[in-house]
Amino acid sequence: MIAFKNVNVYLNNHKIIKSDLVVNGDKFTSFKAKKGITLPSKYIIVPGFIEEHIHGANGSDSMYPNAKDLHNLAQSITRSGTTSFCPTTMTMSKDAIKKALNNIAKKKYEPSEAKIIGVHLEGPFIAEEFKGAQDAKYIVKPNVKDMEEFINASNHKIKMITLAVEKASPQFLKFLKQNKIVISVGHSNAKYQEVKDALQYGLSSTTHTYNAMSKLHHRDVGVTGAALSLNELYSELILDLVHVSKEAAELLFKNKGKDKLVLITDSTEARYKKSGTYHLGTFPIYVKDGRAVLKNGQLAGSVLEMNVALRNAKKIFNLSLEDTINLASRNVANNLDLNKVGKIASGYYADFVIIDRDFNVYQTYVNGKLVYTKPKFHL
Repeated sequence: MIAFKNVNVYLNNHKIIKSDLVVNGDKFTSFKAKKGITLPSKYIIVPGFIEEHIHGANGSDSMYPNAKDLHNLAQSITRSGTTSFCPTTMTMSKDAIKKALNNIAKKKYEPSEAKIIGVHLEGPFIAEEFKGAQDAKYIVKPNVKDMEEFINASNHKIKMITLAVEKASPQFLKFLKQNKIVISVGHSNAKYQEVKDALQYGLSSTTHTYNAMSKLHHRDVGVTGAALSLNELYSELILDLVHVSKEAAELLFKNKGKDKLVLITDSTEARYKKSGTYHLGTFPIYVKDGRAVLKNGQLAGSVLEMNVALRNAKKIFNLSLEDTINLASRNVANNLDLNKVGKIASGYYADFVIIDRDFNVYQTYVNGKLVYTKPKFHL
């Protein structure tokens, strides 16, 4: 059992209050304790951050088909307050994708890690016009046969897919929905109407909005315009101020509101590493001054940390701390239709972070277990 006494807690997605907090096993069980750990007033306990779109960190990538790299990735991101995540694949050969999926399916949770809550399949069902840092030679037209193979290789752990909806038939989208896979449009050259039509077949999200999608044009507003105007869609945002400008972020927030925006990192293996050469999918990437690019200068993922994205969001959108935290917790859980995560409430998994108002992370807990402590921090 872990108990905190009279501490600042963002409780039940309402507001930050002074409260006790009791964890029994892997869940929150009570908000009354006879005694417990106390914290100075600068510290706040908030729900753990959920990353639905992350390729890698600390020298490891989701596509590397071994348990060691998955463990390193899952362990490393706890220092940024991440408690659960979706390892995200790349457009590579079908064999490479299946090996990565099988590796993720076999991964057993270790108590020092963030939890894997499912896979984000990014590609290979994308549009060449907006391939971004994905390898065009491995792009495949959406088809049920390949998708079934991917689902089986993952042991039915695919939680989300990014695809070009203009390439997908209604039957394919229905198949995804039947398999409870969240459908997100990205790396797509779709017209606005194609995006709108896909809503009836289960489309519910836009992937790294603004990036790798058809642009806003006065004759057809494309995927970007659909993200801005269709209230049904959640929208991912890489808020590193490299992938999007401050003004673009403000415009998306103005249109989506605080409940439909989802912060992501889209981070690569270069996250937490020094400037240098790394890899993403089949390509080398070059990292300098907070930017990860291909040889031709094309952006290739990020080195962003989730707590930094939140810090940027609070400043740019002028949000309360509570509403800012939701962008990486409650909203993500809602988008992915997750149960018992995303807030601090009785019966929910005890995934939480101790931060300050500048989003510095001091401790991270997953399933009630301490998995990270900032150097020199002591309770």
